[in-house]
Amino acid sequence: MGRLTAHVRPRCDIGDNEIAVMHRLYAEYYDAASPALFRSDFGEKDYVFELRDGGALRGFSTVALTDFEIAGDAGRALYSGDTIIDHRYWGEQTLTQAFCRFAGAVKAQRPDLPLYWFLISKGYRTYRYLSVFARDYFPNPHGATPPRMQARIDLLARKRFSEAYCAELGLVRFADSHGQLKPQWATVRESMRKRTEVRFFLERNPRFHAGEELCCVTPLEADNLRSFARKAFLEGLHNERATPFVPEHRRGCDSLPQLAYAGAGGPGTPAPDHTPA
Repeated sequence: MGRLTAHVRPRCDIGDNEIAVMHRLYAEYYDAASPALFRSDFGEKDYVFELRDGGALRGFSTVALTDFEIAGDAGRALYSGDTIIDHRYWGEQTLTQAFCRFAGAVKAQRPDLPLYWFLISKGYRTYRYLSVFARDYFPNPHGATPPRMQARIDLLARKRFSEAYCAELGLVRFADSHGQLKPQWATVRESMRKRTEVRFFLERNPRFHAGEELCCVTPLEADNLRSFARKAFLEGLHNERATPFVPEHRRGCDSLPQLAYAGAGGPGTPAPDHTPA
């Protein structure tokens, strides 16, 4: 087993056969993940991070770039959609580093706009990873979410999920599951339940195993990111070659060079719990 390499590609460059391969990998970890639903969700994204070991697909993550305005303040958000990594590669940070470099490139394109990471979590691993990735993230077990940040969560969630978003609970609840972890991946060990972030997640999203998702937001700025994430973000922010990866006309099928990154995380770094969420 080798090391993963990440490539980011415009979503419209991904063909039907490639989407089918991604769905097969996704369905190994998720129930209620029909091909039609997967394709529909895939079509709403702007970019795809491919994770490969040699030529074999070992994981991927879809991302949408959203501009928004609230109370007269404009901003941008990167929304993470379907994400999966073959469990044999859990603990590697290749995807995180590629995502942060990409986020830096997005920030470089419009440095005047605040940038956020908006994600929904139907697994404690994804949520717990926020504390490793960033200093401030919301909601968190250490205090109430500031009204300003809650307003951004509510706006982004309603914009993407409409009536499926339950603002009172901060959860996305679909009438029928849009995918939930298979039982063998949804089990929470007793030792993990003692961890502050895990306990908080389970209290806020007790029906995660049924596909309900906790909405979260994290400011994507250098001072808020920890060590490895900050380093990659600054690489994207200051690398002139990175800015073409984020064209203004995102839905077009521009011919873009690939942004590649190969590497692994340091020892003891927990698996980003998108993997699976």
